[in-house]
Amino acid sequence: MATRRQFATGLAVLALSRHAFAQGRYPDQPVKIIVPFPPGGPADLVGRLLARGLTEQFNQTFVVENRAGAGGIVGVEAVAHSRPDGLTLGIGSSGALSVLPNLMPRMPYDVAKDIQPISLAIAVPQVLAVHPSVPAATVAELVALAKRQPGKLNFGSSGSGNSLHLAAELFRARAGGIDIVHVPYRGAAPALTDLVGGQVQMMFGDVPVMLPQIRAGTIRALGVTSAERSTALPDVPTMAEAGVPGVESESYYGLIGPTGLPADRLEALHQAVKAALQTPGVRQPLMEQGGRIIANSPAEFTAYIQAEATKWAEVIRFSGAKLE
Repeated sequence: MATRRQFATGLAVLALSRHAFAQGRYPDQPVKIIVPFPPGGPADLVGRLLARGLTEQFNQTFVVENRAGAGGIVGVEAVAHSRPDGLTLGIGSSGALSVLPNLMPRMPYDVAKDIQPISLAIAVPQVLAVHPSVPAATVAELVALAKRQPGKLNFGSSGSGNSLHLAAELFRARAGGIDIVHVPYRGAAPALTDLVGGQVQMMFGDVPVMLPQIRAGTIRALGVTSAERSTALPDVPTMAEAGVPGVESESYYGLIGPTGLPADRLEALHQAVKAALQTPGVRQPLMEQGGRIIANSPAEFTAYIQAEATKWAEVIRFSGAKLE
């Protein structure tokens, strides 16, 4: 019965989205989704899955254009300054919408004024992992070790001021101000390589990036930074379960457009994303990333972006984090 009800709900959402597009006389032209990162990463996966899902929903072509640079800023700027006709959309991420505006004195767009959030697709937690040589099998043991040996443990990140660095700073504060040394890298890949090699002892990293090494046993997962356990790491406790509450950090990805999108097209896109995220071809690959599929409304996505910006502004303030 539940399966039939879910199927009926999906059909209703699909019908509504198509009706809304028809009512808004959506231009019969290809729609571009700008992914502000190179091919192959989680933002690219989300963009391509949504493009495929929306193409199926509306029988109209949605194509991905990768426009990388400046941690997602270049691509989001292109969306912000595009015509609000619904033909140029983009993938908005936590860095470009909630973190970097708190770190950069001059942004080429104002998130509140220039960006129209459409729907948050997925939020992916980070996982705290250590090199196997670190004598700590739990988060509590790691905190105790850091307190016994202040300044002796180090952690890698994908760069000063980015989300992985800030997750570690949040952990440092919530764990009682432990003294651990930051080692910034130019990207998550070299940081993870050195974690596997033992050059750094711990690291926060997005679950899908860390998962292969965790499964291979080359690094040890201690805790995830979501409110609930990750579906990809069901045996790994949340940071709260592990004894350090308040360490919640997720990399989020959602569909955005420029401010000024007509209301009917905005609602049509929101309903279409909801419907697409219910289809197995879109939902299953996203679930494999170990995150939460959300599909919230434009208003809810807007509030989420602001709440995340407020949280990270406070972490940046007390940690003194800066971009390098």
